[in-house]
Amino acid sequence: MFSLLWSEHCGYKHSALLLKRLPSTGPRVLQGPGENAGVLDLGEGLAVSFKVESHNHPSAVEPFQGAATGVGGILRDIVAMGARPVALLDGLRFAEPDHAFSRAVGGIGHYGNSVGVATVGGESVFDESYRDNCLVNAMCVGLLPVERLMRAKATVAGHVVVLYGATTGRDGIGGASVLASQELGDASADKRPSVQIGDPFMGKKLIESSVELVSSGLVESLQDCGAAGIASSLSEMAADFGIDVHLDRVPLREEGMEPWEIMISESQERMIAIVRRGMLDAVEAVLDRWELEHAAIGEVTDTGELRVLWDGDVVGEIPARLLTEECPRYEVAQERRAPVPEREVEVAPSASEALLDLLGSPALRSREFVYRRYDQLVGSRTVRRPGLDAAVLRLRPSLRGLAVSLDGQGRIASLDPFTGGALAVLEAARNVACVGGEPIGFTDCLNFGNPEKPEIGWELAEAIDGIAAACHALDVPIVSGNVSLYNETNGRAIHPSPVVGAVGLIEDVRRVPKGWREGDVILAAFASPLSLAGSEYQARYGEVSGTPAPLDLAAESRLVSFLWHAAPQATLAHDGAEGGLAICLAEAALYSGCGASLDVRDDPVELFGEVGGRAIVSCAPADTELVEAVAAESGVPLRRIGEAGGDSLLGVALADLRAALEAS
Repeated sequence: MFSLLWSEHCGYKHSALLLKRLPSTGPRVLQGPGENAGVLDLGEGLAVSFKVESHNHPSAVEPFQGAATGVGGILRDIVAMGARPVALLDGLRFAEPDHAFSRAVGGIGHYGNSVGVATVGGESVFDESYRDNCLVNAMCVGLLPVERLMRAKATVAGHVVVLYGATTGRDGIGGASVLASQELGDASADKRPSVQIGDPFMGKKLIESSVELVSSGLVESLQDCGAAGIASSLSEMAADFGIDVHLDRVPLREEGMEPWEIMISESQERMIAIVRRGMLDAVEAVLDRWELEHAAIGEVTDTGELRVLWDGDVVGEIPARLLTEECPRYEVAQERRAPVPEREVEVAPSASEALLDLLGSPALRSREFVYRRYDQLVGSRTVRRPGLDAAVLRLRPSLRGLAVSLDGQGRIASLDPFTGGALAVLEAARNVACVGGEPIGFTDCLNFGNPEKPEIGWELAEAIDGIAAACHALDVPIVSGNVSLYNETNGRAIHPSPVVGAVGLIEDVRRVPKGWREGDVILAAFASPLSLAGSEYQARYGEVSGTPAPLDLAAESRLVSFLWHAAPQATLAHDGAEGGLAICLAEAALYSGCGASLDVRDDPVELFGEVGGRAIVSCAPADTELVEAVAAESGVPLRRIGEAGGDSLLGVALADLRAALEAS
């Protein structure tokens, strides 16, 4: 139990002190970090619960089940807050779209499609740094009435502990320590038995039964049974009181399991509830109707200890807080990495050739081949599908909506982790703002190498500081998250990869921009300066090097504010991210099905520079003054750069752009 609960995966030994730097409070925050997921008040009696988590090492060893059980785990985290999951987003980072990548996509689709939760967004990044250690991050969003908010910890001694869902076997034993908290190496295939096996149909029954138990007021506390299994769940639930657990009462799927195996098994699709004794019969009736295995396996005590019993004998007895709050916390050693001098791009094609080439590159081409494998509409909430900026979900029965996005920066962070962390926040915020969503909360997943190496420790601390600085500038909290360390194989670390998910509140989904139209005015909004350092342009035609241009966080915040205020008056709003302004314009034209005549400088930095905030907004000529007034009020520079119309863009036929974007 100590090896698991004090592992990096469960104990956050190298990151817990650093995470205290992140802002996590605000007027909408109903639950911040410390529970299964964060929860924000949406008004009108409704709340949103959301979180992003990693399942990197299991996916590196067995991509399909690793990705599938990552989805299953994040779904249960949301259910444990009393919410019904309504959307999934995936963040995938592989070296190339190979068989392993396809298997991971298949695992996500298999689980999400089967349980009936729409996968509406995310990103797929291909970079050589993820060759031997892929990243699979999964984000889930759920909705709940504010009065139904659940928490995991026990609150009254004498209540009954109920385990329900799938039976317990030997799959996943040691996953949190043997697999998730160590570097990978040549013998990683030997860890395949540590990868859990998911059952989405059991997961669906678990979701429905849990929602019914919570909505009926039958449970006092609820906890997902994930990493480290019963040991982790009960130690967290027992932290303020104590729990006695009788392992001989646990429903098993294998014969001859030892008490320690039962305690730390990571068999999937299991939940633990704390129930008042007078409600136990009603709880069991609900679980019987859903045909779920269940058992009353313990009771809440006032001893402060997690006591483990087997046939009436005490076989383990540990102060619960010693396993959780009193886990060791380390100050990571930090050593600043020397910056790489920027090397000029010596040979590059013309702007029009570069536009076609970049748009058709593995890094930027359409990701439809990924998201067409996902059910994007199940649940009948999806207003805007994947493909451009954020997805939009309707908050039925009202006309309000929720914008959701998941973004990260690895290559930029490898040059400057502070900028990479801040940029992940800003891109996620700009994406939800471009569909008219006011950013109201973030969740983060921090994917890094071995924190015992001072250079990695510095990357982690700098990225967290960057995230914190951007959140403070936007005045938006981070309410949940996950840290995944030791993402190295044979001593070779991934790019530092901070990933941030954002949710934004939309007042009227009928006013989400749909695409520019013939004759529309096209405007460009600006924030921080641009550079080629770390850009897709530099990576393709030169050598990744240099230091990205500094971010003006106050200007970036003003840009985000302008976008979500202007979007309801716009026909299209789209932010420039990977590939710069030229790629942003091409994506907007293809999304709209209409070209444009543009007045932009033929300069690589202007067209393909990154980091600094850039966005385009199109509107009908009659609405131009209104959009310009919003920009002036927000303090954002705005420049008219063209007019929508025709069948070409920047000297390239729209048909050629589409052929490049959709190249397989």
